[in-house]
Amino acid sequence: MGRYFGTDGFRGTANVNLTADHAFKVGRFLGWYYGELKKQNGDYSAPKIIIGKDTRRSSYMFEYSLVGGLTASGADAYLLHVTTTPSVAYITRVDSFDCGIMISASHNPYYDNGLKLLNSHGEKMDEDTIALIEDYIDGKLDVFGKTWEEIPYAKDSEIGCTVDYVSGRNRYIGYIISLGMYSFRGMRIGLDCANGSAWNLAKAVFDALGAKTYVINASPNGININNNAGSTHIEGLQKFVVENKLDAGFAYDGDADRCLCVDENGNIITGDHILYIYGRYMKERGKLITNTVVTTVMSNFGLYKAFDKIGVNYAKTDVGDKYVYEYMKENGCRIGGEESGHIIFSKYATTGDGILTSIKIMEVIMASKKKLSELAAPFKVYPQVLVNVKVKDKEAAENDSDVQAAVEEAANQLGDSGRILVRQSGTELLIRVMVEAKDEETCNKHVNYVVDVIKKKGHTVE
Repeated sequence: MGRYFGTDGFRGTANVNLTADHAFKVGRFLGWYYGELKKQNGDYSAPKIIIGKDTRRSSYMFEYSLVGGLTASGADAYLLHVTTTPSVAYITRVDSFDCGIMISASHNPYYDNGLKLLNSHGEKMDEDTIALIEDYIDGKLDVFGKTWEEIPYAKDSEIGCTVDYVSGRNRYIGYIISLGMYSFRGMRIGLDCANGSAWNLAKAVFDALGAKTYVINASPNGININNNAGSTHIEGLQKFVVENKLDAGFAYDGDADRCLCVDENGNIITGDHILYIYGRYMKERGKLITNTVVTTVMSNFGLYKAFDKIGVNYAKTDVGDKYVYEYMKENGCRIGGEESGHIIFSKYATTGDGILTSIKIMEVIMASKKKLSELAAPFKVYPQVLVNVKVKDKEAAENDSDVQAAVEEAANQLGDSGRILVRQSGTELLIRVMVEAKDEETCNKHVNYVVDVIKKKGHTVE
C-alpha cells in the first residue's frame, strides 16, 4: 500500500483526504512525466490522456482539476464524460492513449471519490509510477537522474488542450454489443444501475441485443450513487425481479466494474457463482485454457468443492482484482475474479467489467436453454462466519506462535470439509478470522477458539 494510493487507486472523502489540489498535482505529474518519456524516444508530440468519471457530484471538480494539471504540463486531455471504468480501460488500450484516469470511488457512498490510473494497455498503473506520483505530491521527486523541486509548466503552443471524446464511449458500447453471441429476444431482464456509470450504457446494450429491459436506479443526481442501490444493496433488484416475473437481473456498482446477478426466483448469484457458471461453460466447450479459474482467498469453500467435482483447477490470490489480473496475465488464464463481482474475462478486457459479465452470463443462459437458478444449483455455498478482532499490533497477533498453533489445530479438525483463514486488514488494526464449514455451529466453534487465543495472549484492544 502506498502513501496515497491503495490497490484500487487514490480514494478518500472528497475535499477531506482527497482534494482538488491532489487531483491537480496528479494531472501535473502525469502530463509532464509522459511528455518526458516521449521526448526521450524522440517524440515531441503532446501526451494523450483520457478521463472518465462516475456520477458523483465531486467527480466534476476532480475532472476539471485533473484537466487543469494535465494541460498545464503540456498534455491533451480527452474527456469521455460519465462512463464506466472498463470503458476507460478499453479506449485507453485501443486508441493508443499514454494513460487513462477514471474518477470514481466504486461502491462507496457519494461523498467519497477516487482516482484510478491505467497504463497504456488499460491495466492498473505500475507501482513504480505510482510511487513517483506520491513523491511529487510530497515534494521530493527524484526521477530522470535529477531531483526536482518543481516540474516545469508548459508554455506558449505547448500548453495542452481538451478534446470531447464521447465518441469513444459510444464505440465501447458497440464493442460490448459485438460480444453478444446470441439474441436475447424473448428474455425479460432487470438492470440495477446503482445511479452510477452504467445508467445510460447498460440498457442500450441489452436493448440492442433484443431483450425486454427493465431498469431501476438509473436517475443519478450526484448524491444518490450506490444509495440503497446496485450490487452492494441488491435486495431492491431481488424484489424487482420477482414482482415483475423477470428471467434474470444484473446489478452493477458505481463505476460498473462489478456485477452481481439475481435469478428468476430472486436469489443472489454472487461472483463465485459467476466463476463457477462460466468456468464450467468454458470447460465444456474446450475454451478453458490452462483449465484454471483464478479466485481470491476469500472465495467460498463451496466453489472449490464444486470445481473439484467437474475437474476444474483453481488458483487463489490475495484479495483485490489487481492481483487476480496479474496472476491471469502471468499464467495465461482466461477467467478470474472475486466473490464481490469483479469478474475478468482476459480475452476481452483488462479489468472487471460489469456489463460484459452480464452479457457473458446471458450467453450461458441462451446457449444452455437453462434458467439461471439451474446453472447455479451445483454450487452449494458453505456457511461462513467472519469475526473482526481489533488488535494492538496486527503483525504480532498474526505471528504469535500460540495463535498460529490454534489456527493449525482448527484447520486439522476441519480437514477437507471446511477451511479457516486468518488475515490482516489492509486498512485497519484488525485481524480477520473466517471459517467456512458445512454448518454454522462448526464455523462458530473454530472461530471462537482462535479468537479466544488472540484475546488470552493480550493482543486485543479493550
